[in-house]
Amino acid sequence: MSQPHSRRIFLALTGAALAAPSLSWAADDAEEDDVPALLDHIILGCNDLDLGMDLVEQNTGVRPAIGGVHPGRGTRNALLSLGERRYLEVIAPDPAQQKIVHFPQIRQMKEPRLIGWAVHPPDIAATAKLLRDNQIAFQGPDGGSRKRPDGRVLNWKTINLADDRHGILPFFIEWSADSVHPSKDAPKKCDLDYFTVMGLDPAELSRVFQRIGVDAAVERSDRDRLRAHITGPKGELGLSS
Repeated sequence: MSQPHSRRIFLALTGAALAAPSLSWAADDAEEDDVPALLDHIILGCNDLDLGMDLVEQNTGVRPAIGGVHPGRGTRNALLSLGERRYLEVIAPDPAQQKIVHFPQIRQMKEPRLIGWAVHPPDIAATAKLLRDNQIAFQGPDGGSRKRPDGRVLNWKTINLADDRHGILPFFIEWSADSVHPSKDAPKKCDLDYFTVMGLDPAELSRVFQRIGVDAAVERSDRDRLRAHITGPKGELGLSS
């Protein structure tokens, strides 16, 4: 395990050398504002659900719990709470379904990687209006659902940008009032120390975030990417897109 050092020093030291997903690095002094305020969940994709769950458990000491199947979307997931109203979603193909509607690239992903993230706006209808006013193409709000292993059904509405820059930009989710947010009952004891958007042109990306109404800091990098750091009772896990 690497010795603890600050996120700022980490980014300076690694800079353009972040091409492959790192499995661990230290972030002992990460600040609360290193996570976007409205972040709902981050998505770790792979072609095998057990592989993604194993990676998380081996590095943090906590195993994500099976969440269920997304009917008609071709995927299933496992979940890990990352604190208040935040969680990690491990997503993989559902063997019982033929077509993957969202994130079809996961069929070829032999190593788990970050593939996207979601924010929970206060009012998804207001978000749709903001996007229309700013002439940003999107789909939704669309309804979605998932049956949990205990039989309870979760319902939500989402807005997906027509161009999310391969997952760098988030989608928007509004959970129904009668649905338990996954962070409430997914396995706990892990924290999201920071979540960062990185890009070749941070100023341009920052302007895009302003247009879609999302407050997210952008770091400079050799390419557009997502980075996250999770700590658990037995270790830490660094993730990259």
